[in-house]
Amino acid sequence: MTADERPAPVRASVLARRGADRLRGQVASPEVDARLLLAHLLGLRPGDLVLAGPPSAERVARYRELLDRRAEGVPLQHLTGEAWFRNVRVAVGPGVFVPRPETESVAGAAIEAARAVRMQGRTPRVVELCAGSGAISAALVDEVPGCRVVAVEIDPVAVDWARRNLAGTGVDVRRGDLAGAVPEWDGTVDVVVVNPPYVPLRVRAVLPVEVTGHDPALAVFSGEDGLDAIRAVERTARRLLRPGGLLVCEHDDSQGESAPAVFSGGAWRATADHPDLSGRPRFVSATRTQVAG
Repeated sequence: MTADERPAPVRASVLARRGADRLRGQVASPEVDARLLLAHLLGLRPGDLVLAGPPSAERVARYRELLDRRAEGVPLQHLTGEAWFRNVRVAVGPGVFVPRPETESVAGAAIEAARAVRMQGRTPRVVELCAGSGAISAALVDEVPGCRVVAVEIDPVAVDWARRNLAGTGVDVRRGDLAGAVPEWDGTVDVVVVNPPYVPLRVRAVLPVEVTGHDPALAVFSGEDGLDAIRAVERTARRLLRPGGLLVCEHDDSQGESAPAVFSGGAWRATADHPDLSGRPRFVSATRTQVAG
């Protein structure tokens, strides 16, 4: 191919538009994904692409490879190696659940509760169950400095990711089952927050490959009705929380009634369900009563 026959280089913003066309019909947000992949590849912020000149031929070829892998269902965050969650950036990849934007509202409820404790002059005690990458704990210590946080995760691969993301933050990352989490804090915890597995096994066949092929099943599925882990969370939170302490638990958008019902016993009051930013049922909160046991 002569110099005259080579395709003319195109600016980054044009390349991103072409990338979006390549992803259209393959992913839910082709424009966003195309921009994020190109910005990651060029070491830029997505908003700076409009000012960037033509990338090199090598980077264009690499960009096309990333687009192809994204179109095949590889999570965007696995391709970039990171995910933004509220104000923090966490490393993610194969073997750990990728934090979703809808979970940010779950973290926000826990953060507000921890702030309220700190305003009373006490050091908040927070336990994150099913911690995965540690994103919620990272957001907590970022937005409520000085709180004491224990992050519990059973999967050894996910524990490694959490320890990487929480190194130097003061969060105590522990490998273990949620049922036996942090026994030395029984009855003294201010906030228990959790994004547990909650997808019913019966819907596995209709889920996208991005979930079934890349998210660890242990972090996704939880029995035929999706509530097995949430029932275990109820027992553990009942044990850990002090009277007046708050439980914040994410659930599937089909569980807006069934998940709160798990927290309807005498150990709980003010049980309420809350929507995410898209208006779908997303998490339940409940306050520990004075009842012991």
